[in-house]
Amino acid sequence: MKTNEVPLLVVSDPKSNITDLIIDRVNKDPKLPIMAKQVEAGVWVDVTAGEYLAEVRALAKGFIAAGIEPGQRIGIMSHTRYEWALCDFALWFAGAVSVPIYESSAPSQIEWILGDSGAVAAIFENNELFGLFQTVKKSLPQVNKTWTLEGSDLSDLIDLGTKISDEVLEARRTSSGMQDLSTIIYTSGTTGQPKGCELLHQGFVDLSRNAQAVLPEVVCPGGSTVLFLPMAHVFARFVSVLCVAGGVQVGHQPDAKNVASAMQSFHPTFLLAVPRVFEKVYNSAEQRAEAGGKGKIFHSAAETAIAWSMALDTKKGPSIGLNLKHKLFDALVYKKLRAAMGGQVKYAISGGGPLGARLGHFYRAIGLIVLEGYGLTETTAPVTIGRPNNLKIGKVGFPLPGCGVQIADDGEIWLRGTNVLKGYWNNPQATESTFEGDWFKTGDIGALDEDGFLAITGRKKELIITAGGKNVAPALLEDPLRANPLISQAVVIGDAKPFVSVLISLDEEMLPIWLENSGIKEKLTTEQAITNTAVLTEVSKAIEGVNSHFSTAESIRKFALLPRDLTEKSGHLTPSLKIKRSIVIDDYSQLIDDIYADSAKSTCHNIGDYKI
Repeated sequence: MKTNEVPLLVVSDPKSNITDLIIDRVNKDPKLPIMAKQVEAGVWVDVTAGEYLAEVRALAKGFIAAGIEPGQRIGIMSHTRYEWALCDFALWFAGAVSVPIYESSAPSQIEWILGDSGAVAAIFENNELFGLFQTVKKSLPQVNKTWTLEGSDLSDLIDLGTKISDEVLEARRTSSGMQDLSTIIYTSGTTGQPKGCELLHQGFVDLSRNAQAVLPEVVCPGGSTVLFLPMAHVFARFVSVLCVAGGVQVGHQPDAKNVASAMQSFHPTFLLAVPRVFEKVYNSAEQRAEAGGKGKIFHSAAETAIAWSMALDTKKGPSIGLNLKHKLFDALVYKKLRAAMGGQVKYAISGGGPLGARLGHFYRAIGLIVLEGYGLTETTAPVTIGRPNNLKIGKVGFPLPGCGVQIADDGEIWLRGTNVLKGYWNNPQATESTFEGDWFKTGDIGALDEDGFLAITGRKKELIITAGGKNVAPALLEDPLRANPLISQAVVIGDAKPFVSVLISLDEEMLPIWLENSGIKEKLTTEQAITNTAVLTEVSKAIEGVNSHFSTAESIRKFALLPRDLTEKSGHLTPSLKIKRSIVIDDYSQLIDDIYADSAKSTCHNIGDYKI
């Protein structure tokens, strides 16, 4: 077994907890802006560390006055917004345990999470989300207090809390130590009921302080970011805490569709996103260039960017000619892309899946260094991350201090460290089955290189074994397919089948732009587009390009286009945009049967049927 473990650089007092991060920040500089409220489109108002701490304390007193006791679980269901972060810290000050719920959750999921966690109260963003709770309220008699973020509930709590003394608040704040429960985050449930991950104060504190130590260029006072990923997800949740600890100003954007305008008004210095976001930014830029008659320039700029970045990793570095081309395209193309992201972005953190070397090189060359990381809900988010001065594009980084990675004999990634969950709430069987000693078995497949950098190749449970006995990792085929602007999602199938196939959904946002750029004046719906020859040719071409990197036995032989996109709303993606593979396969079982039947001419397509 190959192992890479890194000791803690910063060791915290065992009696400390997450609340000490904001107190330490205020002690260093109470006037430093660490939050920003968007009062109207494009207008942000700074919130200093001192002001934020005062709001947190006042709200925490309100929770105490309302009867919240130490260790009690409190649900939070909301889009990403300032008040989400405020409630999170206020509950920690009150000694409580927060339990996030995705704003997209169905009533049955709300019922499961609040019921399984034993929550005694819940906070909802608005009356609409509160209404979903009311449909299952009869099954949750223990949830006897509820508040909404929109309206007067928070201000009423603050008024209620004026009778609580500073001494009482301090006693509550210090009632939790590093080994105490800070939050229960439920897995997004790609299979079965979500499991509650018991995350300790230790994970957030140690990771925050040690991430600052190894990423001083990214996490530093004066930095800023627009947070738009769901705060119910551990990735955004950890970064929210990290930014408070590091003095990075956070602007919250609840609607991902408004991220572009938010970046242009807020001017972040780093971004946090999943790979699909970086793919969409690239594809949108490409299609806009095509529409403006500048497609050839963009493609040349992209090819130059990738070649230039790849050359940086060689001993000789970029040639004089390549440097000149890169400088030219910086003026023509790259500068405009940076401006579209606010003009000050230097770094991005990508997690939730592999980004891919092509996009990693492209973004580095245009002036945005994407630091890929790897982690899970069970590990309080990051275990590994790339460093600006020690980066391997195509790898998901090097362990953070306090974290360890081990590759088991079958290739499974095992993790241990200061950030690993205590266990699964109310589920000792699941806890026991996922630990080997103190190593957490992730279910992911990967490898450590000679320098200790981690690469991810797939999910253990998702490995396809064809009828011919060939092992195929779906992600290696799916990820590059999604790089095509026309393709939204790709689901590779073929377990126990004679060959590998793929289900593909079209990107409904990009489809009309692609059709226009391809000279197709007719406006087609998605259902109409899946039979269009030009669309089928483009998809076939994309698959052929991916197949060129694999053996015949691993290559995709047939594909089928789905009549609608696979989305979170359709029930086929998790809130973090992971495919719910088993649900897709169940919902499209008839289509899959057709793919492997001789009479499937009307529903599927052989690679090579279309001229490419």
